[in-house]
Amino acid sequence: MVNPVHLKTLLEVLRTGSFAGAALRLGYTASAVSQQMSALEKDTGARLFERSARTASPTEAAVVMARHAVKVLTDMDALLAAATRPGPGSGEELRLGIFPSLATFALPELLASPQWRDLGIDLLLSVAEPAQTIQGLRTGGNLDVALVYQVGQGGLAWPSSISRRWLGDDNFRVVLPEAWGIRSGAEVSAEQLAGMPWIMHHPGTPDALVIERLFASCSLHPQVAAYCDDFNASLAMASAGLGAALVPELAMLNRPAGTVVLDVPEIRLARSIFALLIHEQNVQVRLFLDRLADVLGRRSIVPLPTSGARQG
Repeated sequence: MVNPVHLKTLLEVLRTGSFAGAALRLGYTASAVSQQMSALEKDTGARLFERSARTASPTEAAVVMARHAVKVLTDMDALLAAATRPGPGSGEELRLGIFPSLATFALPELLASPQWRDLGIDLLLSVAEPAQTIQGLRTGGNLDVALVYQVGQGGLAWPSSISRRWLGDDNFRVVLPEAWGIRSGAEVSAEQLAGMPWIMHHPGTPDALVIERLFASCSLHPQVAAYCDDFNASLAMASAGLGAALVPELAMLNRPAGTVVLDVPEIRLARSIFALLIHEQNVQVRLFLDRLADVLGRRSIVPLPTSGARQG
């Protein structure tokens, strides 16, 4: 028998690219992850990793097994959810806090899927920014789960009694007015953007501090055309030609015409998306979060940068 826990760990190893990365996400030690992978190899008779003194590279067998493991684990969770689901009209209530761009992108797909009814969840939503939803998780709050994001290591705090589950990363992209004449998908250097006007976060916010340090690290000292913490407004201003903006992919679902997305190798930033839970997860909630993580993992909101020549 194959241990489902080992399959979940295999998926995380492939997602993060290393035993250490999977251990960090799952709360294990790297040694425990290695032992689980050895046990999985023994149980299946397949060689899943090519090991050296310092690395462990997945084999083709590991990739194929992971592809099938996603379906197997989803089916197992669905089976458990169906077995524990209450009768019609008496679903498990989930009081969920969610930030706007994630709600706009993920909820329509999740709620429209034929599997949604099988979850047996009555969803009560609160759409707000992370700082507000975290307040709803505290003692006497009105939320069971808060879906939040974090840029860097600071900016958010929650009680130690709250557990955290990573769901995915939301990459920031550089957006420019189309009128500036740079081809969408082009690779440019930070130096080429140095003299251009930018739409920046309001100074002093945690996200702004992270972005300021990132820009300073690549000697980019932007000429500020506007301060704005609303990504939709930033995109509208970029479309109108006011300035460049750094915008996460989830916020670009309805990116307006008149903008282009660039690849700037020196500017690599993502906001990590987490589920914060005040109670121990039941199977319905776990399956809901699994499906949300799957939606995030296979999203395609903006075209990926091409490998064409740099533009000046």
